[in-house]
Amino acid sequence: MGCGGGRHAFEVYRRGADVVAFDQNVADLAEVETMFGAMKAEGEAPGSATAETVKGDALDMPFGDGGFDRVVASEIFEHLPHDTAAMKELYRVLRPGGIAAVTVPSFLPERVCWALSEDYHTNEGGHIRIYTRAELEAKLKATGFEIGPHHHAHALHAPYWWIKCAVGTDNDDHPAVKSYHEMLVWDMLQAPKVTRVAEKLLNPVIGKSVIVYVRKPLGAA
Repeated sequence: MGCGGGRHAFEVYRRGADVVAFDQNVADLAEVETMFGAMKAEGEAPGSATAETVKGDALDMPFGDGGFDRVVASEIFEHLPHDTAAMKELYRVLRPGGIAAVTVPSFLPERVCWALSEDYHTNEGGHIRIYTRAELEAKLKATGFEIGPHHHAHALHAPYWWIKCAVGTDNDDHPAVKSYHEMLVWDMLQAPKVTRVAEKLLNPVIGKSVIVYVRKPLGAA
């Protein structure tokens, strides 16, 4: 749900799930479709797994009730004026007993970004609200979900966005932005112990995202 560039879709496809990558951005979906094809051709996903892309609106998804065992809604609700309506759609398409992983920007790192840059939160299609975890969970609970575990992630990404907000969100050529981005790429490719330990320690404090797991009750219609 809101697959964007497809990072989560690729990983679950690689693990053997039947995947539907859903988004309203045609360009993103075309790139995701291409990657699905490449993964299949290279044998990066089990032959029994399927993957497809679907364009649509998160407020009116073109799927039947209870059609999905698992849904990932990653960094989408903070963009939507009618976030609770999208949560109701998420609830509708998930089967009873199904689990969804919902992620939004964490309160503290996001609040710093808003303080540093007006462009960050006023550009078209950008973030229009900041959730506390309690607020997010309250909205999901009011939708009908059972609230499960949560955790924070991507602490090393928070300073990167603070730098971008400080020097200009479009100023990707700034030396500080380029240097920090290179470090993040190095970290993702090499996963050295020092940064993995540092991020684990920092996640509860400045993790860029908060992830909440929710379940549609077994007896739900």
